[in-house]
Amino acid sequence: MSPDGRHRPRVPLRLRRGPERWERQRSTWREARPAVIDGALKRALARRAGNWFVLGAARDVAPRKPFGRTVAGVEVVAWRDAAGRLVAGPGACPHLGAPLAEGAVHCGTLRCRWHGLALDGAAFAGWEPFPAHDDGVLAWVRLDAAGGERPLPRPVLPPRPGPAGTLVAVHTAVGACEPEDVVANRLDPWHGAWFHPYAFVDLRVVGAPTEAGTEGPDEFLVEVSFKVAGRAVVPVTARFTAPEPRTVVMHLVDGEGKGSVVETHATPLAPDDRGRPRTAVVEAVLATSDRPGFALARAAAPLVRPLMRAAAGRLWRDDLAYAERRWQLRRSGRYPG
Repeated sequence: MSPDGRHRPRVPLRLRRGPERWERQRSTWREARPAVIDGALKRALARRAGNWFVLGAARDVAPRKPFGRTVAGVEVVAWRDAAGRLVAGPGACPHLGAPLAEGAVHCGTLRCRWHGLALDGAAFAGWEPFPAHDDGVLAWVRLDAAGGERPLPRPVLPPRPGPAGTLVAVHTAVGACEPEDVVANRLDPWHGAWFHPYAFVDLRVVGAPTEAGTEGPDEFLVEVSFKVAGRAVVPVTARFTAPEPRTVVMHLVDGEGKGSVVETHATPLAPDDRGRPRTAVVEAVLATSDRPGFALARAAAPLVRPLMRAAAGRLWRDDLAYAERRWQLRRSGRYPG
């Protein structure tokens, strides 16, 4: 029996009856109207982020080693201070410009490997820290000059399941596109069963915003089954929303894993050596379940997390190809949307 009183099978899997071949499944191109996707994208891009950008997984910023990333063209270094708090600031040493990400952290102090200049997170010798935030899953940095908005004291975070019963994995991938191309991909749920047949089947969008977004909730509601093996699937209902311009969130609202969340964050980086924009996709999966067996999965988290990241990596190899193609079409004036 589930918490809401409904009977639930002992095993979450279902067997599809009469599965269709890929080429015989129902076409979705008529439903995936460009005006609906572009309207949802424009409304997402108009929302405030307060100049906050995702650096990476919180676990990536370890106690003894600095973490470096160029965000929106700004070289950033991050590390943990003596209390374990996240610190971030310009990635160039104020002395002679050495890369601070190649330094070392000792007792919460970052030392430049060129001449030993020490930074404890406070302003020093012209070096000024950036506002930083660790939400327990992701590390964020606020870049007011790059963001150009009115700053917010904290990042815009979606509702998440409580940490006590949650298994978390974060995957990062990089593509030659802009953040809006990643967000547009996530605001097109209709492509799932066609573009990712190894992962999704029986996909149906049962709710979508209007083109202008003035009626009803600004969300996509999707019924879909995750493929496990053969005819075995796990059916769920998912809701997609965009709380800020560089984030799309999927909440599982019904089915196995109800309450789980997948957050997709798009962080602009520096252009590549050909001048093309680059975007980091930082995807956080926060899985939860009230089934007794899920406690075993959490206990085996070091083994399960790589599998979760591998699954996300396979999906994003495809989805980054989608995002990169969209950027190429936009750049050449051939985008049909």
